[in-house]
Amino acid sequence: MAGLKVLFATSEVAPLIKTGGLADVSGALPAALRAIGVDARVLVPGYRQVIEQLNQNKAVAAFDSLPGFPAARLLSEKMPNGTPLLVLDCPSLYQREGGPYQDTQGRDWPDNALRFGLLSKVAAVLGSGDSPLDWHPDLVHCNDWQTGLTPAYLRFAHASASSVFTVHNLAFQGIFPPGTVNDLHLPPSCFGIDGVEYFGKLSFLKAGLSYADHITTVSPNYAKEIQQEAFGFGMQGLLAKRSGDLTGILNGIDTDEWNPATDRYLAKKFSRARMAGKAANKRELQSRLGLDIDPEVPLLGVVSRLTHQKGLDLLLKIAPRLIRLPVQLAMLGSGEVKMQQAARALARRHPGKIGAHIGFSEELSHLIEAGADLFVMPSRFEPCGLNQLYSQRYGTLPIVHAIGGLADSVVDCTPETLKDGSASGFAFHGMTAANLYAAIQRAIGLYHDQAKWKALRKNCMAKDFGWQRSAEAYRAVYLKVLGRRE
Repeated sequence: MAGLKVLFATSEVAPLIKTGGLADVSGALPAALRAIGVDARVLVPGYRQVIEQLNQNKAVAAFDSLPGFPAARLLSEKMPNGTPLLVLDCPSLYQREGGPYQDTQGRDWPDNALRFGLLSKVAAVLGSGDSPLDWHPDLVHCNDWQTGLTPAYLRFAHASASSVFTVHNLAFQGIFPPGTVNDLHLPPSCFGIDGVEYFGKLSFLKAGLSYADHITTVSPNYAKEIQQEAFGFGMQGLLAKRSGDLTGILNGIDTDEWNPATDRYLAKKFSRARMAGKAANKRELQSRLGLDIDPEVPLLGVVSRLTHQKGLDLLLKIAPRLIRLPVQLAMLGSGEVKMQQAARALARRHPGKIGAHIGFSEELSHLIEAGADLFVMPSRFEPCGLNQLYSQRYGTLPIVHAIGGLADSVVDCTPETLKDGSASGFAFHGMTAANLYAAIQRAIGLYHDQAKWKALRKNCMAKDFGWQRSAEAYRAVYLKVLGRRE
């Protein structure tokens, strides 16, 4: 594949290793880029879960003398979707019990700076004249703080490859003691306000924001929000200063994995043209979570981390009022202990009305998207969000707080938007329990107008949230950074 060559450096990639949306993007975007002619290849750490899924463990390079880092090697493999995969194999750093970032007790690995410093360094070496590979990327696409040092290493090495840095969630910043600058063999001169220094410490995220040739984030609205104090997490000044180098591109979804016409997890498949199967999934979901089997009552779904960011505390607060509307509530997720306890307590107090599964289940997440009538996402901030996209594809109308990617992807249902065919859900402004309740109440009102409800559901299912549009936007950014034309 001739032409544009891109190394996609990431700390997780689905389906090999996943903790959140970054993995989904890392699995899907490079494949979509390859489909439009970009030679994209993925670099990921060799965690135990990744190594166990490799077929051949073919070593293509060794890194025995990177200053400050243990010896490592590079394995070549292919993703299940065919995308070339480079696995950074360093057993002392990556092959452990636990997750990519934390141990089995949920504590951050104490050597995360070294672990992701190595990932960043190797990505930069592959983009430089010192690369041991025959393949040389024109550009390194870095993702979140775990690869934030790559643009800095590229800059200090005067490397040939350019860099793009994507912010998936500005709240996670990779902050470490100032001595880490020397440990990772960064030049002392970079430890300043215009470099990697952040309130006296080293920030991997700030390194990416400071030194990348271009910054992207995962929705147009979030790109604007993070330049403001309310959403900037202390980086708003830097981002506003670099606004000319900042582009928001809405994520796509895997339309093969999330397709109600072919979804292997559903009780019965359905489509926009043949909606009968949706009712069967509602019955199955009600049965699975111990809810009353009732085809008429509106069923609200939640698949989420139970955290302050996701705003589920507001939903839990108003849940007793909601079931008097009446509605049913089906919840799947885990997170903050108090929220988990509150969700379980609600399910115990309101049997048949509220069901809660604490933990994660891929099968149940698909069933909730298919079987619910409405899907609730009251996030306080949301860089992009994926569940509101899945919901629309399954004819499950999202109820969202109008921020970030939620505002970019859900058109509030009004008489005007319903008439012109653009309406795709319900949005509320102002993060209060009263505003969330009013939005749900408004949605329930429309639910009982079956003609309008069917029209709105068909609007949702007609929308295209596939990756091609996003991939073309990223390619345009790459070409701009490289000073190339199509």
